Amino acid sequence: MSVTQQYLLDTYRARSLGEPAPPAPGTHDRRVLRDRRDERRLRAVLAGRPARPWFRDALSRWRRST
Repeated sequence: MSVTQQYLLDTYRARSLGEPAPPAPGTHDRRVLRDRRDERRLRAVLAGRPARPWFRDALSRWRRST
């Protein structure tokens, strides 16, 4: 069963039971990713490491070396 089919089934069940509809798939994706990033930064700070994005640092090092 796909995500869309499950969502439609959940929406149908909620409507038949008089409950509010569930959020559509992908509605909170950005917020979840932002929360994960913030948690990763917090853990880095608590561990004594810099909280900068490692990918951006690696990319800038690669650009300087070429």
